[in-house]
Amino acid sequence: MIDTIYDTSVPDQMNLRDLRYLLAIAEHAHFGRAAEACGVSQPTLSIQLRKLEEQLGVALFERGGKSVMPTAACERLIGHARAAVTEADAVLAAARALRDPRAGRFRLGIIPTLAPYILPLVYAPLREALPKLVLEPWEDQTAALVERLRAHELDAALLGTAVDGPDLASLALFEEPFLAGLPPGHKLAAQRQVAQDQLAPDVLVLADGHCLRDQALEACGRAEASNAPLRAASLTTLMNMVAAGYGTTLVPGLAVGVAQDAGIELRPLARPAGRVVRIVWRASFPGRAAVEAVAEVIAGRLRGFAEGAKQGLF
Repeated sequence: MIDTIYDTSVPDQMNLRDLRYLLAIAEHAHFGRAAEACGVSQPTLSIQLRKLEEQLGVALFERGGKSVMPTAACERLIGHARAAVTEADAVLAAARALRDPRAGRFRLGIIPTLAPYILPLVYAPLREALPKLVLEPWEDQTAALVERLRAHELDAALLGTAVDGPDLASLALFEEPFLAGLPPGHKLAAQRQVAQDQLAPDVLVLADGHCLRDQALEACGRAEASNAPLRAASLTTLMNMVAAGYGTTLVPGLAVGVAQDAGIELRPLARPAGRVVRIVWRASFPGRAAVEAVAEVIAGRLRGFAEGAKQGLF
């Protein structure tokens, strides 16, 4: 493995391993924890850092007792070190993808209104179908996931909205319908279907930043949420508030089982509404084969789900 940066101005060639040690010390602010994270002994870490400081001609950390503080020089250089390590990792990932695109770690971002419900369904099938692929799920809101995707911190993301930009590619996996979620004994529960405008007066939605919030408001024909002060940070909180009788909501199809367990009454919408779940990746990502393999497993696992969820069967 190529792990050296060639520069004739440096007496001994700079080693990417030492830059990784530098980043670990800066992150953990402790030699012992940094050494453990790097899988080396503390003396080895200290010796290599000394060599790096000698090569660069500057002190990188102030050592005082148990504390390790970066120097001003370190603060100036650490961004370059991080960029060098990131680019080296990208080269290795690209080479690995060329050898076996379905092997190695696969960092998959998932939005919070999807992650708790889809992961239990697809995690085992993914491991069985792609045994050499190590799935690393990362749960966050859409904007943060897209930012991480563009920063090469994720390989792909499962989103409930379309994305813009020529640097990103996407593939639709399945349609997830919304159902009316009602408190037990609610007057609308007597109906076989519920119209969105019937939900609108007291519909509860998630806090800003969740794509489901905007989708629910749009489906109910509202520009803003109801007068209820609740702005839940999670779908679980939202559903528990509905079950307690504080309002109505729209429940994504994959969360139907959790909603039923909470005691929520579910009814199909008179005017079908929902969202398309997509897998999104960088257009330049060399591991497209891995993305497509993951997409195939997820889509296959959820094939036929949409129609069943419309009838409240899942």
